[in-house]
Amino acid sequence: MSSLPNLLEGLNEAQKQAVTHGAGPLLIVAGAGTGKTTVLTRRYQALLQESKVTTDSILALTFTDKAAGEMEDRVLKLMPVGAYDFWISTFHGFCQRILENHALEIGLSTPFRLLTPTDCWLLLRRHLSELPLKAYRPLGNPTKFLRALVQHISRAKDEGVTADRYAEFAKSVEFPVQAEGQVEERERLEELAALYAVYTQIMRAEGCLDFGDLILETLRLFRERPPLLEKYRAQFKYILVDEFQDTNWAQYELVKLLAGTQKNLTVVG
Repeated sequence: MSSLPNLLEGLNEAQKQAVTHGAGPLLIVAGAGTGKTTVLTRRYQALLQESKVTTDSILALTFTDKAAGEMEDRVLKLMPVGAYDFWISTFHGFCQRILENHALEIGLSTPFRLLTPTDCWLLLRRHLSELPLKAYRPLGNPTKFLRALVQHISRAKDEGVTADRYAEFAKSVEFPVQAEGQVEERERLEELAALYAVYTQIMRAEGCLDFGDLILETLRLFRERPPLLEKYRAQFKYILVDEFQDTNWAQYELVKLLAGTQKNLTVVG
C-alpha cells in the first residue's frame, strides 16, 4: 500500500492540508483544473491508511457516472490487488442502491422500475384520461403541456417538495389583495397539486420511480426509519462530496442527514 508521503507527492501546501485533514467538516474551494479530483482521491486513500477504515466506511458522491468511475479507477490504482466494496457513485446511484435494499420498508414496490423523463411523459400520456387537468389540457392539443408538467414535478422533487406539501402550499399561499387573476392562479396551483398527487399514485401502482423519487424516497426512508439511518451513519464514517455547489435542496438534506452529529464531511466546490 502507498505510504502517506507518496500520497502528498506533487501537492502544494493547501492540497496537503486537505488530504491530511482529520475528523470534522472540511470545505475545499477550488476552480476548474486545480486538482480537486486528485485531492479528493488522495484524501480517500489517506483516510483508509490513517483512520484505519475500510472502503465500505467511506461514502463518495459525485454528479456524473463518469466522475464516479474516474474516482474509483484512481483509488484502485493506489490500492493493493483485491476485491473492495466501494460506495463511490452519483447521488442517484447511491439512493437507488439504498432503495433496492429497503424500498419495502416504506411501502414501495421492489424491484421497482426506474423511469427516464421520456418514460414519465409516455406514462402520463397513456393515463391522460385520468389526469385532473383543465387549464393544462387544451382541447386542440391535450398533451401539449405534459413534458413541461413532468419537468415541473421533477423540480419540485429536487427542492424536497412532496405531493402533500405541494397541495398544502396551493391551498395556503396568499396572493396580494385584489390581485388580478388571483382566483385563476390559485386554481392553476391546485390543478398542479392534484396532478402531482395523481402522478404519484399512477407511478406507485405501476411499480415505478423517477429520478427525483430516488432522493425524495431515500429521505423519507431515513426519516421514517431512524434505526436504518443510524445504521448507515455508523457505516459511513466519512463522506466526500464532489462539485458540492451543484447540489439541490434534496441532495443537501440527504448529506446533512447522513453526516449526523459527527460531521465527518468533506465537500469540494
